[in-house]
Amino acid sequence: METPGSQTSLHRANLERVVRAVRMAGSLTQAEIARSTGLSAATVSNIVRELKDGGTVEVTPTSAGGRRARSVSLSGDAGIVIGVDFGHTHLRVAVGNLAHQVLAEEAEPLDVDGSAAEGFDRAEHLVKRLIAASGLSQDKVIGVGLGVPGPIDVESGTLGSTSILPGWKGINPSKELAGRLGVPVYVDNDANLGALGELVWGSGRGVKDLAYIKVASGVGAGLVISGQIYRGPGGTAGEIGHITLDESGPVCRCGNRGCLETFTAARYVLPLLQSSHGDDLTMERVVRLAREGDPGCRRVIGDVGRHIGSGVANLCNLLNPSRVVLGGDLAEAGELVLGPIRDSVSRYAIPSAARQLSVLPGALGGRSEVLGALALVLNEMGDSSLLDSALPASAPAFT
Repeated sequence: METPGSQTSLHRANLERVVRAVRMAGSLTQAEIARSTGLSAATVSNIVRELKDGGTVEVTPTSAGGRRARSVSLSGDAGIVIGVDFGHTHLRVAVGNLAHQVLAEEAEPLDVDGSAAEGFDRAEHLVKRLIAASGLSQDKVIGVGLGVPGPIDVESGTLGSTSILPGWKGINPSKELAGRLGVPVYVDNDANLGALGELVWGSGRGVKDLAYIKVASGVGAGLVISGQIYRGPGGTAGEIGHITLDESGPVCRCGNRGCLETFTAARYVLPLLQSSHGDDLTMERVVRLAREGDPGCRRVIGDVGRHIGSGVANLCNLLNPSRVVLGGDLAEAGELVLGPIRDSVSRYAIPSAARQLSVLPGALGGRSEVLGALALVLNEMGDSSLLDSALPASAPAFT
């Protein structure tokens, strides 16, 4: 039995610190591991050697600052994770390993507003097909990250608003998919997963405080504070779409008037252009036409950007993030939307908060949520199982 404070328990704790640092980053040099864990270079070198001998990590030559270095990542054989993203019009699944490498990925059309059972049937089939196509075994799956386009009630695990997905009323997405796949399933809303995806792989790399804004059929924000997703006690933090801009404005689906969503979401914006551009208009096409110079589309995109900027200014005044990342189809408009966002932030945010803020388009496009689902599993999984399956029961006592 390990006694707290003993040499054996200290060694075990140091092993877990190293594995956790590598798991969260994907890959690190030994010098970076030493800085992030606070362990000495000699201790890190010994631990990395032990983990490599046990098959937990892989070490490859690299360079850092012009000098030779050794990059450490979790072994590709240590396990795989699955990301599942339910959008309002699509299902996307990705398979990745613990070294943050995407091994397979596929998307297909899906009306998620319909039957939840049909959606989970499709997800189960696509997950199993991608695992088989990758030449992997399903018993290698450590966990699944699941994204849904709505807030998750923290206490019940069900969707918090049935007005968003009426066909999913009373469904616990985590339990439903876990029962089909036989592995732990971690669930979160699409905006939070978009924030995680950009934080790990995209425009949020290197920052600890950011907001990911997704504008689609609704408007949501994923909030990262001190490197962690902030969900709030009820799981509804980040519902930026329901900030009131005009109390006499259009009635929102939430029941209030003049919410940010009623000035920016596709369902409210597209009708402004349909009389001149046709009923089959989509936000993707509006963005494309705006980039090509269409004056009506450029005006609408600019107005949407100014409204989003008002909401971002509120976030700046409350949370003071260092970066805002814009996701969804709207991000493809580039400076046509980012410029007006920055203008509104400069006008309405506290000057010191506005000066510290950078506003960037998402780097991952439509993949941000499914990659965030992979990151969610990597965040939530423990390190003990990785060590227990690879290291001998009696490990060396050096630290």
